[in-house]
Amino acid sequence: MSKKLILIAFLAILGLGLYSQRPTLELTFTADNIGTYVQMDSIKIMNLTQGGDTMLYYPDNVLALNYQLGISEINLETRNLRVFQNYPNPVAGHTTISMYVPENDKVSMIMTDILGRVILKQERVLEKGLHSFRYTPGRGNLYFFTAQWRGNSSSIKILQTVFNSSGTSSLEYIGIEGSSPQLKALKDVQIFPFSIGDVLLFIGYAGALESGTLDSPVTSETYTFQFATNIPCPGTPTVSYEGQVYNTIQIFSQCWLKENLNVGGMMPGEQWMQDNGRIEKYCYYDEPDSCAKYGGLYQWWEVMQYTTQPGSQGICPPGWHLPTDEEWKVLEGAVDSQYGIGDPQWDISWEYRGYDAGTNLKTTSGWNYDGNGTDLFGFSGLPGGSRGYQGFFAAVGSHGYWWSSTGHDYFAWYHYLYYYSPGVVRDIYGYEGNGYSVRCLRDY
Repeated sequence: MSKKLILIAFLAILGLGLYSQRPTLELTFTADNIGTYVQMDSIKIMNLTQGGDTMLYYPDNVLALNYQLGISEINLETRNLRVFQNYPNPVAGHTTISMYVPENDKVSMIMTDILGRVILKQERVLEKGLHSFRYTPGRGNLYFFTAQWRGNSSSIKILQTVFNSSGTSSLEYIGIEGSSPQLKALKDVQIFPFSIGDVLLFIGYAGALESGTLDSPVTSETYTFQFATNIPCPGTPTVSYEGQVYNTIQIFSQCWLKENLNVGGMMPGEQWMQDNGRIEKYCYYDEPDSCAKYGGLYQWWEVMQYTTQPGSQGICPPGWHLPTDEEWKVLEGAVDSQYGIGDPQWDISWEYRGYDAGTNLKTTSGWNYDGNGTDLFGFSGLPGGSRGYQGFFAAVGSHGYWWSSTGHDYFAWYHYLYYYSPGVVRDIYGYEGNGYSVRCLRDY
């Protein structure tokens, strides 16, 4: 068979597979610390839209999501043999194949290549349950795995992107459910709910450290957790914007501006900002020196540039955006010493949350009554106060308020620090006419 015919057959097989199977996204995870690879112990994926979560355990670092109808729970009472799609797929090194056997009996397993040649063949007597195998491909691009039991058969396609240098294929039995942590991970994945548009929270764990990020994936993606912190963002130590230079700070997988935004023309506190094509700002007590020290204060609509989409660029520099309420919660979990990323603690509103997140986010000076922080992660939160919707200024030295880009009716979520509290507050009753500070977060 010519190479051209092989390629045509390969593409035809892929096309048939795509047509007959429900579409999936493959999310691949890796980790880095300023250019050095980090081996993670586990990865937690939380669906913030629908609820539910799942875990991946080393060495598994790929999550396959069925997004057409969702991935249904395995029916352990089925009378049919079933082979589940291998993970990860495509393969880079080795992959895990799992199958459910309805009753104790002999199972035949055959691996063939695109030309139909038998690469390997095994027969095993397997008892009822979910069994797992580790497969290492040879040098081919595409393989077909078929299992047969009592006249029933089930098949999957296996793709390979990084070829095995030895050129030999192998299929190694791992065990039945209960003897392999990867099997538990597989069952979790089978019942994890997902639809296009859902917001997912990813948390990577490496020893005592954790790093988190958010996304709403619409295609297969690779996510890199960053485990460096309290350093300038790698590759972007500063940002020049509208005549000013801002420093940056890396706090695990989030890259923040280190200073409050100070952009736009100053306007009197008693006036309301307008959608006039110009960025406007308030300076505390209408004094320009206050903006130089604390940054500008902005009404929510001006911050958003008169859109309502969470995560919009708004008045931030290109390549940066206004953090959502969920992104603020990731920051708080990353810097707190007791409540980690994704902890229900961060969903509480209208009261102080966390153990010492507020202390770790505040600057080491400038807060009233020696209510200073440790600035442990370099965020350098300042007590810039606020501009009330009636035009008065208040709380400089005691409070630092920051908008999120998550709005609701005439209100928007905001987060604030207080001089005497070690915690952090989130509140929905931030009237959009109030003037609060702004921090920008770099796009993923």
